[in-house]
Amino acid sequence: MSHDPRARSTVPPVSNSPENASGPVGRSPEGSGPGSIPDPAPPGGGVLAALDARDVKGLYLYLAVLATIGGFLFGFDSSNIGSALVFLPFDLGSWGTGITVAGASLGSAVGALLAGPLTDRFGRKSLLLADSALFAVGSIISALAPEPITLIIGRLIIGLAIGADSAIATAYIAEFAPKKRRGGLSVIQQWMITIGILGAYVVAVVLLRAFPDAATTMDWRIMLGVGFIPAIVSLLLRARMPESPRWLLERGREGDVLTAMRKLDIPVTAEQVHAEALAVQERVRRLANTTLWTPAVRRALAVVCVFFVFQQITGINVAFYYGPELLGPYFGTDAGNPVDAEIAGVMAAGVLAIVNVVATYFAFRWIDKLGRRKLSIGGFTFMIVFLVIGAIGNATLSGTPQLVVLMITFALFISSFAIGVGGTGWLLQGEIFPTAVRGRAAAIAAAVNWIANFALVLAFPPLRDGLGLSWVMIIFAVLCLFGVIFVHRFLPETNGKGADESILLFEGPVNREDPSKPSTAPAALR
Repeated sequence: MSHDPRARSTVPPVSNSPENASGPVGRSPEGSGPGSIPDPAPPGGGVLAALDARDVKGLYLYLAVLATIGGFLFGFDSSNIGSALVFLPFDLGSWGTGITVAGASLGSAVGALLAGPLTDRFGRKSLLLADSALFAVGSIISALAPEPITLIIGRLIIGLAIGADSAIATAYIAEFAPKKRRGGLSVIQQWMITIGILGAYVVAVVLLRAFPDAATTMDWRIMLGVGFIPAIVSLLLRARMPESPRWLLERGREGDVLTAMRKLDIPVTAEQVHAEALAVQERVRRLANTTLWTPAVRRALAVVCVFFVFQQITGINVAFYYGPELLGPYFGTDAGNPVDAEIAGVMAAGVLAIVNVVATYFAFRWIDKLGRRKLSIGGFTFMIVFLVIGAIGNATLSGTPQLVVLMITFALFISSFAIGVGGTGWLLQGEIFPTAVRGRAAAIAAAVNWIANFALVLAFPPLRDGLGLSWVMIIFAVLCLFGVIFVHRFLPETNGKGADESILLFEGPVNREDPSKPSTAPAALR
């Protein structure tokens, strides 16, 4: 039959036979309906099967990097404010410091919630473009702030951009990435965060070394404003990204699907796209009178949200938001003056950022080989060990030995997080929800992540002042222990599952014999 690829599909009655469901190229193995078991795909597969079977090439890595530039901007902002914090000419106090630093996290929670319905309505690409523009605006406002309120407003705007981006990036990757490499490509989100953290420290050290006398007048403004540059670059590059083919298929935009598939270097015909669109929309039609938020989807959302909470409240971002402020005093005696000590603190935090980048590489390499559960349990376990050692060393030592122990244990703590925990939450957020609810579910999970981040960043200064750093580290270690228990009990292994298949693992309790399979418990016990 002839077909105009520019037209939007209408859905005629379709039988359940593979031929009628998908036409000559077969039907996608992945349904849009959450919690529904898709029919087996015939040999040859369809358009979506071609996405899942595609080998990862440079183009996919490039698109994953573009999608996760928001992660870079978040990392850049988190260490950026940490470096600038000690030089702000404002009298903030403990709570004021927490609010200034955590303002971006609060904005991120709002941005993530807004992004969910917007990205499902307008597409992944449109929101990614808007995020880049918002970050650029927030950076300029922060840099020009004459007093704390304006600075906080700028940081709230930055947060809106970061939060919206975090709700979209891994979902976008999950919708075009081959399932055998979805884990590694999604971990790029965490890798970009680490590179952003390191980049901000490099900018700070260069500025402070070049213009030490301007630390409290010009340097901090440049630090906060330089984020405008990567934001604008990302805006220009993202304009050429393809839209998610899965999202386009659900909306019957067949001509745009053809364009997107060409950009992904996957040859398909208009007839193949039309057949796939009919199959996808038929599944959507069958589910029109049922809730998209099935028990499996709600269970999966709860698991991802709790994982994100543990990811944040175990203390990882303390090292980057407050790293220069924490480490600077240890250099006070040798550095000669307060500014030099603070610069030394920034440099020490930069060393930890390098460790973070290197360690995240191993997560990229291992997450599709070892799986999500093993890496997460191992990551939380080693975090406990190094937090306890660091707390004891900080409480019992002084001077250079104290600094050495803190630097080593911080580095190993960060490595454990980066390899086992850091990328897993973002990966789960993108891969376990069905296409029909992925945008909204990922947005809710991202919002929970940012609320937990906000709570940690806001509470740390008064906690440290009231209890001391060592006891705060012990609290983090106890929370890591709860994280181990949670992952072991509730997180199934999603490695190797399709973008709409992982949700089936959440239809019952975790199968202890094989966490990659749904529970065999009777329905009455679920």
